[in-house]
Amino acid sequence: MLYLVGLGLGDAKDITVKGLEAVRRCRRVYLEAYTSVLTVGKEALEEFYGKELILADREMVEQEADSLLKEADVCDVAFLVVGDPFGATTHSDLVLRAVKLGIPYKVIHNASIMNAVGCCGLQLYNFGETVSIVFWTDTWKPESFFDKIEKNRQNGMHTLCLLDIKVKEQSLENLMKGRKIYEPPRYMSVNQAAVQLLAIIQNRRLQGEKPDITENTICVGLARVGAPDEKIASGTLQQMATVELGAPLHSLIVTGTMHPLELEMLKLFSVDSSSFENNACQRTT
Repeated sequence: MLYLVGLGLGDAKDITVKGLEAVRRCRRVYLEAYTSVLTVGKEALEEFYGKELILADREMVEQEADSLLKEADVCDVAFLVVGDPFGATTHSDLVLRAVKLGIPYKVIHNASIMNAVGCCGLQLYNFGETVSIVFWTDTWKPESFFDKIEKNRQNGMHTLCLLDIKVKEQSLENLMKGRKIYEPPRYMSVNQAAVQLLAIIQNRRLQGEKPDITENTICVGLARVGAPDEKIASGTLQQMATVELGAPLHSLIVTGTMHPLELEMLKLFSVDSSSFENNACQRTT
């Protein structure tokens, strides 16, 4: 049996009882290590689970999945994912490979950022399509995610923005030369995401457009959701460019039309309450 086990969002103890029981009876246990991170390291997980963990990076999961599934037809193998097992499309591919090899599988779900964002007070059924904001480079500055945020907002929906994670990435030079030298991990902050959004707004205006999202659009910054030091800040997009939320992982929400109850909840986390009085009331129902 292949078990896909969600670990939740905080630390080692966020695993479900059902998930922990599965892990403890598995012969091999892999820890997916590139779509998200917990607030504790591999060693803390191993101590609590009572199992040695094998780190599974993007290369192993996407290119060497057969080795990961080896003998899973005759023994139990677990694949651990921060959040919920299906928070990333990569893991659907693993299930399809297992089925093709005749290996039964079982999914053990857990909380993920997709539902935990409700902690800020915005109602989950008022969210539209989730988007990913990627790190820009000097030569690559995509804006397609902005169009999706705008579409959500025009429909009155909030947008959860998942921020880029760069783990075990190679520089172009090392990649071309085949050198297994990796760049230090990078995790996009709410500040960086807000700065990129502000730059897109300026670009659109220079092109004669009038973006529905402006510097004064109410946004929410979240950091380390589910951890003891979770931090939430609400305010304008301009304020999100400078707010200090600390260590990763960060997420950003761009609001749409807000119910008065949502607005009252967001005020609990406001950087400056006056920004709500000036702006948010224009988009309430």
